Amino acid sequence: MNPPPDVRTNNFSGWLTLAGAMLAYGGMCGNVTYAFGVFLPSMSETFGWGRQVLSGPYTLFIIIGGMLGPLAGFTIARFGARKNIVAGNIIASLGLLFMSQVGEVWHVYLFFGVMGGLGLAFSEFLPVTTVINHWFIKRRSLALGFLFASGGVGGFFLPPLISALITSFGWRWTWVCLAVIHLLFGVVLAGLLIRNKPEDDGQFPDGHTSQAAFDLSEPFAKSLVYSTTQDWQLRDALRTPALWILLSMFSVILFTTTMLTTHQVAYLQDMKYSPMISATALGLMLGMSILGRLLSGVLGMRFDGRYLAAVFMVCLGLGLVFLMNARGIFFVYLYSILTGIGFGGMIVLLPNVMGAYFGRTHFSRIVGWTTPVVALASAMGPMLAGFLYDNTGSYFLPFTIAALLSFGCGALAFFARPPQAKQ
Repeated sequence: MNPPPDVRTNNFSGWLTLAGAMLAYGGMCGNVTYAFGVFLPSMSETFGWGRQVLSGPYTLFIIIGGMLGPLAGFTIARFGARKNIVAGNIIASLGLLFMSQVGEVWHVYLFFGVMGGLGLAFSEFLPVTTVINHWFIKRRSLALGFLFASGGVGGFFLPPLISALITSFGWRWTWVCLAVIHLLFGVVLAGLLIRNKPEDDGQFPDGHTSQAAFDLSEPFAKSLVYSTTQDWQLRDALRTPALWILLSMFSVILFTTTMLTTHQVAYLQDMKYSPMISATALGLMLGMSILGRLLSGVLGMRFDGRYLAAVFMVCLGLGLVFLMNARGIFFVYLYSILTGIGFGGMIVLLPNVMGAYFGRTHFSRIVGWTTPVVALASAMGPMLAGFLYDNTGSYFLPFTIAALLSFGCGALAFFARPPQAKQ
């Protein structure tokens, strides 16, 4: 039996929506998430605040961004992802602007920790993946690959630009520049381009010309990778082992990568590598995550997600093994390459698999209720590594824990089978 003709409309708005989502997500990563650490030394020097003092607002930023996931999921379902993205980025832009005027520590907690955290919750991962999940089915993984690659690009290019601006204009004016950039890309352009659902514009997922054409394409879409034909309710999804396995893998990924981005440079300097090599290894890891994101997007259209997850988790674990045995520069860069590919691949893969397993309608609520767990795991990584280092004088134990968890999730991935709906 041959598949039906792959007829699609020329007026499909999904790719413009993807472009808008990329601007919103890449801007949030580059202007906010990865930017704070670049300002930390200058602000610490200006006020005489310790690095630990200024780490608190960033931890609050992550926690608020995750703990408000259920509320963000509800508002996305109620008002649409586009309004959430615009409103969240307005709040984030104001927070960046107000950061130029800080004079007390509590100002940083309020403007970055709280306002930035609100922007993270309402305008980053959850709403942009919800938008992509509505517009793309067969090409979901490819679209998510491009989406998350924009975050890697923002994290790769924005920090050096921010550093140059701080050197030229000072950290206060640089916060103002970031606020303007974020308002332009994350609010104005993203707001103009993004549309919530294809049905709102009389269109259909993947650009099909009619509901009949879309329905006819479904059996052939499933011949390569699984995609549910049902929309799961939140309460039913929470009862499936697959959701908790996916949640475990996501938690381990963020637990490990936040640990590494916080402590890897210090660890390599303890190993007698130069500050330049140590920082370059971190930049290479984030750069290679772009490749991992694109690979995951392409491969996700042809291979079962749980098998790809096993490969990416093993890559992450192997990267950690090489880091713990980095006796030569070759092993340092091998760590960066494997870890970057594993991290980037999983960041794309997990929302793709969740959309394929649980459908479009309640995606934001299902993912929203899982984000508090993921956020706590993300915040625990750096804290646990710091605590164990202070008590043992070594990063061996926290890195070993992260490696074992990664390998364990690689094996666990094989059990993340598509859930079967109750008849």
